[in-house]
This record gives sequence, C-alpha cells and structure tokens, in this order.
Amino acid sequence: MPHLWPKFLVIFCFSFIFPYPISSLQSAVNVWPKPRTLSWPKPLATLLSPSFNITSPSHQHLSPAVNRYLRLVLTEHHRPLFNPSVNLTSPALETLSISVADLSALLHHGVNESYTLSIPTGSVTAYLRAETVWGAMRGLETFSQLVWDEPSRVAVGLYVWDSPLFPHRGVMLDTSRNFYGVKDILRTIEAMSANKLNVFHWHITDSQSFPLVVPSEPDLAAKGSYGADMQYSPADVARIIQFGLERGVRILPEIDSPGHTGSWAEAYPEIVACANMFWWPAGAKWSDRLASEPGTGHLNPLNPKTYQVLKNVIRDVVNLFPEPFYHSGADEIVPGCWKADPSIQSFLSDGGTLSNLLEMFVNSTLPYMVSFNRTVVYWEDVLLDDNIRVDSSFLPRENTILQSWNNGVNNTKRIVEAGYRAIVSSSEYYYLDCGHGEFVGNDSEYDQGGKSVDGGSWCGPFKTWETIYNYDITYGLSKAEAELVLGGEVALWSEQADSVVLDSRIWPRASALAETLWSGNRDETGKKRYAEATDRLNEWRHRMVSRGIGAEPIQPLWCIRNPGMCNTVNVIFA
Repeated sequence: MPHLWPKFLVIFCFSFIFPYPISSLQSAVNVWPKPRTLSWPKPLATLLSPSFNITSPSHQHLSPAVNRYLRLVLTEHHRPLFNPSVNLTSPALETLSISVADLSALLHHGVNESYTLSIPTGSVTAYLRAETVWGAMRGLETFSQLVWDEPSRVAVGLYVWDSPLFPHRGVMLDTSRNFYGVKDILRTIEAMSANKLNVFHWHITDSQSFPLVVPSEPDLAAKGSYGADMQYSPADVARIIQFGLERGVRILPEIDSPGHTGSWAEAYPEIVACANMFWWPAGAKWSDRLASEPGTGHLNPLNPKTYQVLKNVIRDVVNLFPEPFYHSGADEIVPGCWKADPSIQSFLSDGGTLSNLLEMFVNSTLPYMVSFNRTVVYWEDVLLDDNIRVDSSFLPRENTILQSWNNGVNNTKRIVEAGYRAIVSSSEYYYLDCGHGEFVGNDSEYDQGGKSVDGGSWCGPFKTWETIYNYDITYGLSKAEAELVLGGEVALWSEQADSVVLDSRIWPRASALAETLWSGNRDETGKKRYAEATDRLNEWRHRMVSRGIGAEPIQPLWCIRNPGMCNTVNVIFA
C-alpha cells in the first residue's frame, strides 16, 4: 500500500479548527452546479402527483426540453447515496409553471441564462421564471435534481435564484485523432446540459484526419478521413446542432489552420508543406522537428490555391454552423515544417520571415471570416508564440478572441492586458488527456523508468477534479481585465481517447469546471469549498451514471457512505 503523503510534505494540523470531519450533505437536496442562491429553511418535501405536468410557452426549442424533463422527473426515481431526512407535507405537487420574458433571444454568447425557481409549501404549483428559454432550461435541470425516490418526492418551501458567473462554459473534443460517432457526441452534449455547460467546442479536423464532409470540397473528407464510416455529413452536423439547441448548448466549430493540416494533403498535396514526412527526423534537434507529434503538414500561405480551398471550407462551415464564433486554430506553427518547403525557402532567402508568412495568412483569411459576421477565435499562439506570431494590428480586438492553453494565468493576463477577450483552457489545469503517458512508440525515455514522473506526458500529471475545481481563471487580474475573460473550457485531445473511454475521461472532472464557472469555487465567506464539494460531487456522479453517463468514481463507496470521513482535516504544504 503506498504512503498517502510523500515524506517531503510538511503537515500542519488544525484539528482545533476542524475537530470533526465535515460533511456537506446536511440537507437532502443536492443540485450541481450549486446555485448562486438556494434557500430551504426547513427540510420539507411533498409527493409528486402522478398527474404532474409542466406548463410553458410554446417554443421550438423549449417545448422539446419541457417534454424531456417531464419524462425524466416522472420516471427517474433517483435514489440518493446519502439517504435524505425530510418531513413530508401535503398536498402533492401538481404543476411546474414556466414563464419566459423573452422568447426570441437566440442561443448566442452572453445570452441571459438566469432563472428563479419557487416551490412553495402547501401549494400544488411550483413556479419557474426566466428571462429567456435558455434560462428556463437551466431551471428545468435544477428542478429535476430536486426530485428523488419512488414514489417521487420533491423539496418544498424552497427558493432558488441562479445565474452563471461566466457566459462561456465549455468542453472541447478533438474528433480528428480518433473518431467519435454522432451518438457519442450527443451523449456528451446531454451531459453538458445537465451540468449547465453551454459550449461544445468541436475540434473537428487536424493533421491525422479530416472527418467533416464539406459540400464544396468533398475530397477533403473522401480522401482525408479514416474512411466513409468515420465522417460527419451535413445531416449529422444539423442533427448535432438541433440536439444542442434543445439543451441550450452551442456548437462551436474549429477548423484548425494553417498548422495541423496534414490531412488536407490527401486531397490537395500542392497546398500543404511538409506533408507525410517523418515528424522528427533521426539525429535532428527538437527545434528542427517538422511537427510536435506524428502527423506533419502546414498550409502554404504562398500558394494562391491554399486560399481558394480554405475559403470554400470556411464558407461551407459557416453555412453548416449558425454559431457566431468561428474557431480558426492557428496554434503550434512549427518552423521546420514551413522551412522544408522550397517556395518558402525562397521567400525566406529574399528576406521574409516566418512571422511574415503567418501575418500573410491571417490577413488573407480573418477578414473573410468576419465578412460572414463571425467572431474569430484563435489559440493564444497567434499572438504569444515565442517564434512565429503576428503583430496585434492584424488581429482587430472587436473581431478576435484568444484561447489560452499555456503558462496558466500568466498567458491569460498577457491576452487581456493586450485588450483581447480570453477563453481559458490552461493545460496545467484543464487538459483532460494529461497524465496517461506519451503515445509515441519506441520512446527510450521510458527505459529503466526514466519517464515515470508526472504520468510520463508533456502536460502531466493527471488533472484531478480538485485541480480543476480550485483553479481561479481570473487570479491576478484587475477588475477591468477580469471582465475580458469570457469563461473557460476543459479540453480532451484524443491521441489516447476514443468513444470507449470518452465518458470517464470527461466526467465528472468537467462537472468541477461547470460549478466553478457557474457559481464559483468559494462559499459565502470567500473560503474555497472543495471539501464540501467532494460529497456533493460523489452524489452528482452517482446520478449522472444512473442517467447513462459513464462518469468515473472519485472516491471509494465507503467514503460516500461515511460523509466527511475521507476528507483531511490538516493543512498540507509541499
């Protein structure tokens, strides 16, 4: 049995402050993410009437959600792991009445998701009020979590006011390195909605494969995908978008370029530099590599045909996806790849630079994306990379959002200090693939355990739910800078993930992100609440599994049955 704490840790005991293990499940109701305000002064509940119904305005997206939640609350019969202790009252609850102030608000960034939920004692009707249908969907999820047992009972004498702290709360999934079926994507979106996450960032293409069928450029998928059975058709995309709309989840497409485009060479080898070459030639320095992992290829900014093909792709993707954000990637431009191309070699010999090439590319594509009324999202590299980056004059702040992934809060601060809006995906906290080892074979660093530290991956160790929960994405920012942080996303890159492990890689760790971006990670006194969140997350994970989401456990069942006993009561410093 391994020692629980390494010998170099210094442990200060504060048992005089915390004399007993602390349990968070002192009430019977558990809502995840925790609402901003939940008042339930007495542990009262009533039965749900067998004829229980939900009334709401007719709406093309809200009405299917109402029907779905009605079926859920009538049939789920959830049995909590921690047995509730409530007093039953009467009468039975007959109706949940929903009213929406604005039925026309679109599911766009910044839409109002607030709601209030009132379940009075001694009333046959509960009331859900929301500014938009998207807020009503959030309230429906909360109501569903307040119903449990068989026969179904619901908490009463309860009032909730709720609204997210951050408007952008997402999961990024890479479907290029390994393919995920539509049903896997739909299940992920379903779980996101249950966690009040609202952006599915779909990293569709990369060097390894091009699975998206683009109507005007069909050869990209026909030749660049893993096969006809591993492609996403326009009908698949429409189905995913509709599914998201009925759950309040935006579908944000990413077509990464100019890097990560080796798969494009299967259809158009003439527009891709260093395609199908060995990623790190024998004897070469790391700085002379052609890619940061197997799968080489960058679009060539000097070839006019590059823009002909790419603009066809952009136009079709804009037509397929109504989402106003368009993610264009622009990360990890590797100098060696562009330098391997003869035309680029001539450009450099004539005094050009690799940054000039990227500026040429951005200047030829960003205005085109903006012409479709799109806000362009790039990974941070386009502005912050040490070697190849563009001047900020090429990135108009009103049309550009930058997504951070390196150097934690420091790069977030660099982005907002420059006046750009930021989406945070710091790999040190939010990368869900980390800590599973490297996927590259014949790796001599593993010989005699030489690569055993931190899980043997570049971004190790594994990002635990507590690591994610405790990350403050606006730490060190001024109030004005913090207002430029739109929110965050956990990211699952798929070198070592596919549909078999999808649920357990994402859940319940993404639930930790969901709560921190919805209501924060601190209690009313400003203290971090990860201790009491542990018991609640155990309970929520149990409910997700009962709903068909294969979320991994975070503790032994013994801990769940003995709330608080698996928490430490000591403060630990490395």
